[in-house]
Amino acid sequence: MSATDDPDIAPERPKNVFALGLDERNLDLLREQPHLSGYRFHALLDKDRLMFGDVDLPRLLEVAQQRIDEFREPVDAIVGYWDFPVSSMVPILCTRNGLPGPSLESVVKSEHKYWSRLVQREVTDAHPSFGIVDLDRPEPPPGLNFPMWLKPVKAYSSELALKVHDSSELRSAAEQVHRGIAEVGEAFDFLLSTLELPPEIADIGGVACLAEEAVHGDQITAEGYCHGGRAHVYGIVDSLCYPDSSSFQRYQYPSGVDEELRPRIVDISCAVAERLGLDHTMFNIEFFRDPETEALNILEVNPRLSQSHAPLFELVDGTPNHQAMVQLATGEQPTMPYRSGRHRVAGKWFHRTFEDAHVKSAPGDAELARVREEFPDAFVDLVAQEGKRLSELRAQDPYSYELFAVYLGADSEEDLRAKYLRCVDLLPFVLRRSPQSD
Repeated sequence: MSATDDPDIAPERPKNVFALGLDERNLDLLREQPHLSGYRFHALLDKDRLMFGDVDLPRLLEVAQQRIDEFREPVDAIVGYWDFPVSSMVPILCTRNGLPGPSLESVVKSEHKYWSRLVQREVTDAHPSFGIVDLDRPEPPPGLNFPMWLKPVKAYSSELALKVHDSSELRSAAEQVHRGIAEVGEAFDFLLSTLELPPEIADIGGVACLAEEAVHGDQITAEGYCHGGRAHVYGIVDSLCYPDSSSFQRYQYPSGVDEELRPRIVDISCAVAERLGLDHTMFNIEFFRDPETEALNILEVNPRLSQSHAPLFELVDGTPNHQAMVQLATGEQPTMPYRSGRHRVAGKWFHRTFEDAHVKSAPGDAELARVREEFPDAFVDLVAQEGKRLSELRAQDPYSYELFAVYLGADSEEDLRAKYLRCVDLLPFVLRRSPQSD
């Protein structure tokens, strides 16, 4: 007689996991994993509402908690893989519902760019010089020279991050930041009001701006997690740009950084994550690597996984890092396979154009089917839509327009590039560069 036949032993029930902003692509990734077959995944608020709606944090938290309260079964975990406000809602909801998760303070400390820099400075010199700027009387902070970046202490992605080369550009950028800083900054102030803050953070709040030394180099990201107070890095991803551009051409895994540099990246990442107090959470830390000096500079710390990297880990290692996210959220020690996937290298390629245009025609189901026929494990995200202008697209970088993105695996970087170019042929766009009136 099996355990499930014994009337005195209750069969183990599926674990219920709520995911903030759960979308179809990530749901498919979660459901595909045999290690997660004992979990059921439930959407908690709509992705568009969380990413593109008004950032009314008290209301979003109220609606999310109501959904949890109305659920008629036990809730075992709450997760999220998007940027603010999702990243900050996760610790609040986990605490309210007695579930494993990071502390709100550690998450806010990571995402508040100035606070994060102060913590980084305690454990490493691998960061640019920085200082607060008074937006009403913008002057370079002491010891900082042009060029520099002007950034709100909290914003969506790289929104309002402006590079300035002289005092005139600094004043112009400060005006632009001043106009746009309130929406996210005021929501961030709500979070800060719930925490006991050090004086240097209490004095500036969430509606503030800092300047940072303009550093350069190759971009790399360390992906890791914190469990039991200890940080672990399980992968390093390259972010490669189009020539003479800051727009990403692709994310590529595994990274091409040399073996001597990897331990430094891991050590710095773990030291920073642990000093920030992160625990029961995924993290990714973005770096610049100077190709001439091998100097490392932290760009930013994100207290979440990068969902854009998840399919890369599946293609190379055999499972997306979503698996570790779910295990952490249910109080388990994460387990990530290593090089057990179907491919030696994987990339997320961004097909872009650098001029605004009207999309006269875009690929459809037939074209997507041809891609799947040639590359069965490819993932395609069509971004530009027929009949729309590229300038109407949401969540674009300031310098280019994304037409589509495709995840591909291959045996070599050369093979990877050839597959991408084939996808460009299979997914044609017809663009008309014409006035807005068209």
